[in-house]
Amino acid sequence: MNAHTNMAETIGREPGFDLPDPSSLPSLKGKVSKEEWRLRCELAATYRLVALYGWDDMIFTHISLRLPSEEGEERFLLNPYGVFFEEMTATSLIKVDLNGNAVQETPYFTNPAGFTIHSALHKSRKDAHCVLHTHTPYGVAVSAQQDGLKRYSQFAMVVHDDVAYHDYEGIATDLDERERIVKDMGAHSFLILRNHGALTVGLNCATAFLRMYFLESACEAQILAQSDTKEPREEPPAMGAKVMQQGAPAFAAGLGDNLAWPGLIRKLRRENPGWDA
Repeated sequence: MNAHTNMAETIGREPGFDLPDPSSLPSLKGKVSKEEWRLRCELAATYRLVALYGWDDMIFTHISLRLPSEEGEERFLLNPYGVFFEEMTATSLIKVDLNGNAVQETPYFTNPAGFTIHSALHKSRKDAHCVLHTHTPYGVAVSAQQDGLKRYSQFAMVVHDDVAYHDYEGIATDLDERERIVKDMGAHSFLILRNHGALTVGLNCATAFLRMYFLESACEAQILAQSDTKEPREEPPAMGAKVMQQGAPAFAAGLGDNLAWPGLIRKLRRENPGWDA
């Protein structure tokens, strides 16, 4: 199934066409490997957490996760286009190849433009198992500022020196852009796409989510600080480097995975259960 063709054909249908409710799909549990099912649940939970924290953009951003290879071929999980993040389930996620083409039977379709950025990073970075991309108002606002992220807050200083930038090139449909994204991001864990949004990568969903939490919090604090008539106070590079060094080991040690992530899952079970279906 070709994702580009599938999307074009589906969008060409009459307005108001119905996509199946994700909760109505027959579960894939027991029909895929235990590891794939675990990763499906992890990614579906991440989609719902992104919605819970208000970082979603209706159906227009993406989180992708690398699966174990099948017969030597790379495989990834991606959201079905048209399903809201708050209703994502493990079963509804689509398994795709490196070009964004679905490699499983699904009643949904993918957005090939959405996977352009993700595929570039998955292909070039073995540590980029999870790629999380957002278009939040605060993230977009900072991405539009000439100087990008400033060291106005502790949130910012934890991530500042690990943030890379990529200039806007329009909606990401040009596959040639992938090389430039990879070059601009380098070995960084955070990427600000100018006039567009933000992106984080991680060895798993927990790390990518926690990184986005810090980046999003830094962007929000920056915009709020700039609401004053006076220029906000920015910490010097030396202090930023100190805080960065203090914060980086926590990510490397997986403290967010072991402490924050279990709490996030408990929160999700209370407030929006059903992702693991």
